[in-house]
Amino acid sequence: MSGLLGKKIGMTSIFDAAGKNIPVTVIEAGPCVVTQIRTNEKDGYEAVQLSFDDRKEKHTTKAMKGHFAKANSSPKKYVSEFTRFEQRKQFGDILTVDVFMEGEFVDVVGISKGKGFQGVVKRHGFGGVGDATHGQHNRLRAPGSLGASSYPSRVMKGLRMAGQMGNHRVKVINLQIVKIIPEKNLILVKGAVPGPVNGYLKIERWN
Repeated sequence: MSGLLGKKIGMTSIFDAAGKNIPVTVIEAGPCVVTQIRTNEKDGYEAVQLSFDDRKEKHTTKAMKGHFAKANSSPKKYVSEFTRFEQRKQFGDILTVDVFMEGEFVDVVGISKGKGFQGVVKRHGFGGVGDATHGQHNRLRAPGSLGASSYPSRVMKGLRMAGQMGNHRVKVINLQIVKIIPEKNLILVKGAVPGPVNGYLKIERWN
């Protein structure tokens, strides 16, 4: 599995050769620097660590400055690993959007937008309970019965209830690359990807 790290720029739409309007997400992908090589002998597994997006040195710890210096790279904000990389890489190698081809399918990983604490109607799509015309006034968006009485006298694990919504790691699979703009390090993938504008993304390409 190979790929790149990137940043979500936003969404737009383009027309294909047949004149069909396609919604796409614009992603700034790379350039990424190889900042570490994991090996079975030393680490117990094989992987390639990529780093993306420059960070100011004053905001970087001494340990991380030394880590990036080994690869002759400036400090970076986003670091992630790829296992089973299709080609042998060396410290300091720079990867660009050339690793992708138009028309192929990729998986995109990101952190979804945080929604805070939400009720069951917004979080799980419940319909609400009760009838607003029969006297009750504050139960329209309540979850209803939790499904337990004298037995088993507890709420079962996994029951859908109100709680924290969003701000989770989300992977969207099989998104097609519609267009690549190499001079601007941009790729356009069909559909939506998780996270806000300027949120970091991991674009995985299966070999």
